Amino acid sequence: MTNDTTESTEYSRSRQLTGGRSLRRTGELIGIGVVALLSIVMILFVVSYRLQAYPGTGVLYETFVLFGQLLDQILGTNVFKHPFMWLSLATALLVGIVAPLVGSFLVHREMALIGETLAHTAFAGVAIGFLFDTTTGWGTSVMLSALVVAILGALAVQWLAERTNAYGDVPIAIMLTGSFAVATLIISYGRGFTGINIEGYLFGNLSIVTPEGAQLMVLLTIVVVAVVAYTYKQLLFITFDEQAARVAQLNVTRYNGLLIVMTAIVVVGAMQILGVILVAGMLVIPVAAASQVANSFRETLYLSILFGQVSVVGGFALSIYGSFPSGGSIVVVSIIIYLLAIAASGRAVTSLSTH
Repeated sequence: MTNDTTESTEYSRSRQLTGGRSLRRTGELIGIGVVALLSIVMILFVVSYRLQAYPGTGVLYETFVLFGQLLDQILGTNVFKHPFMWLSLATALLVGIVAPLVGSFLVHREMALIGETLAHTAFAGVAIGFLFDTTTGWGTSVMLSALVVAILGALAVQWLAERTNAYGDVPIAIMLTGSFAVATLIISYGRGFTGINIEGYLFGNLSIVTPEGAQLMVLLTIVVVAVVAYTYKQLLFITFDEQAARVAQLNVTRYNGLLIVMTAIVVVGAMQILGVILVAGMLVIPVAAASQVANSFRETLYLSILFGQVSVVGGFALSIYGSFPSGGSIVVVSIIIYLLAIAASGRAVTSLSTH
């Protein structure tokens, strides 16, 4: 009788646990669905802003403007009626998707520092773009310049790592300090006769998000999400067992390069909102928070994106109401989420399943 009671109790607990996991998984999928829908809406706004002169998209753009005015009335604000605020919000929400998406692979490969390195490399690209534009007057895109320099820097880091005998993080440290040194020299030189002012790119500022920058972020988001979806199994393989991937004759070098280049792309987009100094926060902190409570890599991926969105929305609100820099506001909110995740999990290290 005692054995029967024990087995019944264990079976009941097992069913409760399974039901809880199923409910949690359903909640995560609903959350990801909401994020996907929200991102589509934001992409539509950026596209309608770009094509507002055309009848069809013009009506869509006017609808967003009216909704912004209504939102201002409800919240008692005076910001959402301005198109640049919607552009900033769209950029921030897209960053909240792609940064944790790529960061999940970086964190589990212990490559978190690469984001900081490429941010400094992109900063050198910003300085080059500003100097070239102000001296030639050709209307050079600063974001495009940052993107090109960041991608070249990413490829240079991989090249140095594969062809030198230094420890793994030495090429990263060299690129980090070297690119920032180049940026400071260019800024110092340029300020002598062009008045270069790029503080917004250092600390993040909602006002520096240009229509071109938001459009570039839309394009980069689509590319990154598509590439990760297409190469997910390969990236997962090299993340958790690179040696086995080599034995299986997977081109590890190519996928390592792909991951680093995607990181450079994300960093350039995120730099508008977070700034060079804080951009690595969105690559790492939401993933670290998700790792505390997730039971698999896929769940970490889902939760990190959800935490990233909460960080962006919360940081955006804090930035608007408190007139604080957007980068600092978003990172502070993400750290709060991380601390709450630690408290909720009651564990310091999580053993993940790759499923």
